[in-house]
Parts: sequence; C-alpha cells; structure tokens
Amino acid sequence: MVEINQEIKNRIKLSIAAYAYEYKSDPIMSDDEFDQLALKINPEEKTGNIKLDNFFRKCFATDTGLWVRKHPELNKLEWIYNEYFKKNKTVT
Repeated sequence: MVEINQEIKNRIKLSIAAYAYEYKSDPIMSDDEFDQLALKINPEEKTGNIKLDNFFRKCFATDTGLWVRKHPELNKLEWIYNEYFKKNKTVT
C-alpha cells in the first residue's frame, strides 16, 4: 500500500478547513487547530504536484486562510467539503 506523505495530507486538510471557513462560513476546526496545522506546512517541500507546490510556495500564509481564494483546485476543495463535511452535519 502506498502511503501519502504527511505534507500532502496536511495541505489537503488545511485547504479544506480554509475553504469551509472562507466560502461556507463553516469552521470545521478550531482557530487553534487551524493555526497549529498551518505551522506544520512546509511550502518549500516538493510533493510531486507542480501546480500545488508552486501555489503553496507563492500564496500560502500561516496567519490567514485567505490564500485559499487563489487555490488552483477550488472545485476539488468544494467536492471534498460537500462529500465529507456538509453531508455529515445534522440539520436541527
């Protein structure tokens, strides 16, 4: 089984959290969790996805989630959010 590297996992998780907050006004993690995860991101690490590596190197900032507005794969973030976070919420 091929293991996805931790940098990729962290970037995806943080991107989804930023997307949920910035586009859906739906925080899926606390500010502290977001900040701690943001500090783990290494924008200089190459993951094999040139487009996203360049994006993180040029646009990512640890102190905000606004960088997600320039994310080159917003459609994928929206799909993941809808598939794994929005559907799992109970409506009261």
